Amino acid sequence: MVKFAHLRVEGQTTPRLAVVIAEAALFLDEVLEPAPRDLQDLIEQGPEGLAAVRVAVDVALEAGARLTPVSELRHASAVLRPPHILAIGANYAAHSQELKLRHETAPTIFSLWPNSLTAHGATTSWSEDLSTQVDYEAELGVIIGRPARGVHVRDALDYVWGYTVVNDITARNIQFSEAQWSRCKSFDGFTPTGPVVVTADEIADPQDLWLTTNLDGRILQDASTNEMVRSVAEIISYLSRSATIPPGTLISTGSPGGAGYSRNPQVFLQDGSTVTITVEGIGSLTTHCRVV
Repeated sequence: MVKFAHLRVEGQTTPRLAVVIAEAALFLDEVLEPAPRDLQDLIEQGPEGLAAVRVAVDVALEAGARLTPVSELRHASAVLRPPHILAIGANYAAHSQELKLRHETAPTIFSLWPNSLTAHGATTSWSEDLSTQVDYEAELGVIIGRPARGVHVRDALDYVWGYTVVNDITARNIQFSEAQWSRCKSFDGFTPTGPVVVTADEIADPQDLWLTTNLDGRILQDASTNEMVRSVAEIISYLSRSATIPPGTLISTGSPGGAGYSRNPQVFLQDGSTVTITVEGIGSLTTHCRVV
């Protein structure tokens, strides 16, 4: 399985693209010249770039290249410099019903701001003055690999470069007080991604993956991507009808039921909370919370 991550040694400021192998990292700039500076660079190099990376990694491993335990490194967001971050709302019937949202006629689509991207293991903080209703949302992230325009559903998965885990953190009080959803989900650090990106060929069926949310030891979301109202392929096809989706675009595909807002009593992220989103076949994304 090929997994990519942006990692850095403690004390470094610039993350480097690495291949993650059995919880150890091989930095591409140590085995390939020139090396892609980040995942966006690699995606833009097309199939030839990915093939070159695979060959370089195989040669390096056969030669006994030194790997660094991931536990000794710090993550950055699994995607850096994406041209767009698109999110799909109300894409699981249970989540739509619990938040009293409509999903029947067309998907709800909104953009997330780049400042919201953050890493596995990072601390996301927000002001208590802005929200005391900050919620978690486990989501499958889809990364587009080549320009997608007017794509038929049957061909849509051919445009996927890879998959990652997303926590679509949301300030519910703002979400339900405004006519758009971008601001309530785009506080600094409200879109953790990672810990890795898995190439598309390693996921046989994106509609057959299990998602869970663990908040401070409690499993609060537990569902399959086969419960999506619109599949990954249908989402890509729909988005590509009106505009070209450029390579590197991250699409967050919606969250299943179990959101904290809908629980009785309600459950929100608190100062000191730790939330871990897991997507089968990809990995577990952990976020620490701080209220200031």
